Amino acid sequence: MGSHTEIIFVEGNSTDSTFDEICKVIRDFPDRDAKVIQQPGVGKGDAVRAGFSLASCDILMILDADLSVAPEALPGFYNLVASKQCEFANGVRLVYPMDKDAMRFFNLVGNKFFSAAFSWLLGQTMKDTLCGTKVLWKCDYKKIESNRDYFGDFDPFGDFDLIFGAAYANLKISDIPVRYRERTYGDTNIRRWSHGMLLLRMMLVAIRKLKFV
Repeated sequence: MGSHTEIIFVEGNSTDSTFDEICKVIRDFPDRDAKVIQQPGVGKGDAVRAGFSLASCDILMILDADLSVAPEALPGFYNLVASKQCEFANGVRLVYPMDKDAMRFFNLVGNKFFSAAFSWLLGQTMKDTLCGTKVLWKCDYKKIESNRDYFGDFDPFGDFDLIFGAAYANLKISDIPVRYRERTYGDTNIRRWSHGMLLLRMMLVAIRKLKFV
């Protein structure tokens, strides 16, 4: 995509051979500009920040390693951001039919709740706040990063952190429908009840910071 594509794998200290397999794939494709790091902390939010800190290109992209969203979806995100049609491209899993076991019922209910709450909070329609696929300019991410303390640094996934930051920076946010598939390997690290309460707490903080200032 664009004049150059850089691939950064952020390995989350897995207990299987994931790190070794990534290293092997990088060696097998020396023509690709690819690198791997082991994240310093825990959680997807920490992994995203670690990867973004190493990125050298102008546009930053997030793709979850479980490939529940296909890599082939990324050019659509890139084209919208690169052409300045939007400044923050947010993936939406709730438009197309998804695989039967791709999302559990209570996760789906939670997603719909937070989507409705965010739509009210931001004053624009957001159909999915927790899709891992997001694309934005690096310069805009720097703005989000510099304002992170305003909302508090306690988002384990990074999705709310990026969306709140994008809204606070007045970025143009666009929803991009994606096809969501059941993961083919491993188990999710999401603890729906405890993480759901944490996300609700973040939501209340954002209401106070964005709506009543």
